[in-house]
Amino acid sequence: MASTVTLVLGVMLGMLGTAAQAQEPDLIFKKSTVWKFLSPDHKLATYALDDPEVEGVACHFTVPEKGGFSGWLGLEEETSDVSLACRQVGPIKFKSKFEQGDEVYRQSRSLFFKKMRIVRGCDAKRNVLVYLVYSDKLVEGSPKNSTSTVPIMPWGDQVPEKCADYLDD
Repeated sequence: MASTVTLVLGVMLGMLGTAAQAQEPDLIFKKSTVWKFLSPDHKLATYALDDPEVEGVACHFTVPEKGGFSGWLGLEEETSDVSLACRQVGPIKFKSKFEQGDEVYRQSRSLFFKKMRIVRGCDAKRNVLVYLVYSDKLVEGSPKNSTSTVPIMPWGDQVPEKCADYLDD
């Protein structure tokens, strides 16, 4: 029994440590969708996030947030509905090589087992960055997802970089 408790506490602390290292997105705004009496409303929250490995790309995503007392306490499992839009906001510069499907951002969507992830890939033929947001669950994931693409375009007089040159084979 004591070893099980130790294992569970170790996993929880590991998850907290990982979450603390992740880039926090900027809250742009929240909009109430369902009014709740004496407790927080259900909301849609829109966030902005800069790609940590690709300068010049920003993503905006909107997630539902459960209200009520259980949502306020963080006990309610959030739904898998997420929308995503990514755009070039400056000259694109790659900081390092990356693999197809590298994780850009991860957010817990339930107390323990559900996570929302934003991952990045490269369409080398078209020189386009491809971003995918989806949620997964330890036992069963969700097919709900959203994709956004960022064509790598010239910025000012700079020649655009090729994402294929930064793919880690």
